[in-house]
Amino acid sequence: MFGAPGWQEMMVVGIIALLLFGKRLPEVARSLGKGLTEFKKGMAGMTDDIQSTVYTQPESSKTTRPLAKDDDEPVVASAPKFTPPSEPPA
Repeated sequence: MFGAPGWQEMMVVGIIALLLFGKRLPEVARSLGKGLTEFKKGMAGMTDDIQSTVYTQPESSKTTRPLAKDDDEPVVASAPKFTPPSEPPA
């Protein structure tokens, strides 16, 4: 029911196209085919760009410098001691 169109549906579409376009039908079909071809080429180019970006390793990761050696001591966070207010709010 919702799959590819059968021969009856294709026949109806062909008759409607013949009635609408008449003598210009070959020209319309040719331009539609060219447009579809250009669309497919554009999609293939976009897919190639995405794949080349995803599958290539960035050059910046190759030139990393070693970590500094003075980072042996752990860092301790310090905060001021909490003192509650001496008077209740008015």
